[in-house]
Amino acid sequence: MEALMGFDLAGMIQAIGYVGLFAIIFAESGVLLGFFLPGDSLLFTAGFLASQGYGNIVILAAICFIAAVLGDSFGYAFGRRAGPRVFVREEGWLFRKAYVERMRVFFARWGGKAIVLARFTPVIRTFAPISAGIAGMPYRTFFFYNVTGGFLWAVGIVGLGYVLGNTIPNIDGFLLPLVGGIIVISLIPSAVEFFAMRSKRKHGGSKG
Repeated sequence: MEALMGFDLAGMIQAIGYVGLFAIIFAESGVLLGFFLPGDSLLFTAGFLASQGYGNIVILAAICFIAAVLGDSFGYAFGRRAGPRVFVREEGWLFRKAYVERMRVFFARWGGKAIVLARFTPVIRTFAPISAGIAGMPYRTFFFYNVTGGFLWAVGIVGLGYVLGNTIPNIDGFLLPLVGGIIVISLIPSAVEFFAMRSKRKHGGSKG
């Protein structure tokens, strides 16, 4: 099967199995160094493989959902306990005191919506639960939206791959562009936010 950006996702999924999928989804959902992992494309490809007889769709969806929820919960706990001590240094390379204050304002304004939407944005979905913990979002609020977002993301994308694999003949020939399209679509929110912030800074600077 064709590879995406040098990686044969289908071959990798078949090699690592359920345990490997759980570990990758868990890491990308809330472990700081997991931001580079291919969550969206991995979920879609796993769902497609299940439609072709490589794995059980119910077990697959359940494993990915649980991994997503537990990963975010781990990220939240890490941010809540270790974040204020590790990341709030004035000259920290990742988080600074000014950033923490912005995060508090951001989560106070958007609340749980930020947790759900972050699920569908690479990199941001890794840092969102950590940021929520640092910002002091109440855990009950976080957990509700964590479960909601985890279900929509993990079960939704796995299910999409499974349904398309069962309904479109010879879809394996289009798997590469489909996975590429999912990656591009998932990057759109980040791009929109980036240009919005850039425009705001530009106009803010011109006023001064």
